[in-house]
Amino acid sequence: MNVRIVLVGTTHSGNIGAAARAMKNMGLHDLMLVCPREFPHEDATARASGSEDILQAVRVVDSLQEALKDCTYVAGASARSRTIGWPAMAPRECAARLLKESRHGTVAAVFGPEKSGLTNDDLDLCNTLLTIPTTPGFSSLNLAMAVQVLSYELRVAGFDEIENDYSPDSRPATGEELELFYAHLESVLLNSGFLDPDNPRHLIRRVRRLLIRAQPDQSEINILRGILNSLDPREKTE
Repeated sequence: MNVRIVLVGTTHSGNIGAAARAMKNMGLHDLMLVCPREFPHEDATARASGSEDILQAVRVVDSLQEALKDCTYVAGASARSRTIGWPAMAPRECAARLLKESRHGTVAAVFGPEKSGLTNDDLDLCNTLLTIPTTPGFSSLNLAMAVQVLSYELRVAGFDEIENDYSPDSRPATGEELELFYAHLESVLLNSGFLDPDNPRHLIRRVRRLLIRAQPDQSEINILRGILNSLDPREKTE
């Protein structure tokens, strides 16, 4: 995933290491720090726990502008309400958008200092606001936990993309091919004694609904008909 995590003004070094660990768990690797209080630091290394390679590759810069100069889309995380409204997204929606935009270049998710969060000037550099829903009255979320939430959603969005990229091996089955299959299925089930000859419609209708949801292609229908042929009592006696 061509997604960068940017931590701005991090005051607790341990959160840097914990964020790196959260990233590595979910397949992210690009971490940049803007003016951290202390880095490198032993607390960051201790909390990284197996993701020291991400810490070793960290780039530390002096401004958020520098961290984002090669980014084409940026989400800024904030729990505070703003006087001027920004476009806002929840983590799942934001992750899907980041992943989509990452096809065209580097994208980033920016997290501010633990106590104060991102400033309005920081958000001026962002395309959207990332807000993580929490219990009303208690919106304080640990920095590394916030990174973990978004990293997880990015991981899920990546799997969804893989599933959505599925293309069948052959063209979709036509209505005629489906009707031939249904007739074939009904015939085999009647001859096997599984289907009640006085009331076959109910079960076949359910099968129709199942296949409508599945949207089989031509090859899959041919496989199903081959299975029916192998199970047909008449085929075995001939």
